[in-house]
Amino acid sequence: MFDIRKIQEQVIYQAVKDKSNEDVAKAIVFGSDEPEKKEDNPAWVKATMERLENQFDQDTVVQIRRNCQCGYGLDEKLALLKELVAASASLEEFGNLDKAKAAGLFCDNGELYLQFPFCPCPMLEGVERLETATWCQCTTGYSQVLFEKAFQCQVAVELLKSVKMGDDKCLMKIIPGKDIWK
Repeated sequence: MFDIRKIQEQVIYQAVKDKSNEDVAKAIVFGSDEPEKKEDNPAWVKATMERLENQFDQDTVVQIRRNCQCGYGLDEKLALLKELVAASASLEEFGNLDKAKAAGLFCDNGELYLQFPFCPCPMLEGVERLETATWCQCTTGYSQVLFEKAFQCQVAVELLKSVKMGDDKCLMKIIPGKDIWK
């Protein structure tokens, strides 16, 4: 069975361990709670992000969270992006294809954006509001991996809005490192 919580615990543990050590990773992912007193997902998300933010500076927190994407549905989304790249001759055309718009992509003034009218993260179901955008940085990492594979170049991703931070939508700017249609 697909256990998103277990997957998130593992990826956060590994990302933190890569930036520090096993003891810090355990403390951030599991806190001081006894195993039989496991927090529900909303409480765990908030507590884990607080522990992470208290342990590292903001840049390191963002790097860690960008390395925490679960990879869920990546192959399917990559196939769609590759199809869209093949069907277009420019970034503007790519972002204005009907299938791109249906997937939440759009191009505005030569810049590519990805938006969702709802939070797509199953771990945040039941979370009314986040105090910081730390948790949401995993989606920028996910999007970076996805678009780098589709565009075959480095891609920067900026989180501009988050539903769980009180915005009307989740919005990211996708910035390819080169013109992929040349």
